Amino acid sequence: MERSQLFDLMGELQLYGMKAAFDEIMATAVKRQHEPQRIIGDLLNAEINEKQARSIKYQLSIAKLPLAKDRAPIILATARNNVPAVSGSRSF
Repeated sequence: MERSQLFDLMGELQLYGMKAAFDEIMATAVKRQHEPQRIIGDLLNAEINEKQARSIKYQLSIAKLPLAKDRAPIILATARNNVPAVSGSRSF
């Protein structure tokens, strides 16, 4: 089966991790003469890793975390309010 046909099938099955790692895994497998089971295992691991990374990215995008620019005024206001207390509490 041709490489382009494999890529088409991987795309159709939404195996984006396998598709991205295919060339590197195959080059390593040919160079080190890996068994077919090892190659398939490496491709499956690449797919699992890609799906986990995509899941984490999605979870972070919906987490509604405060942005650094939103927190800056709060941090500055807190720092300004604490300046007299800090400078007045020095004991030498």
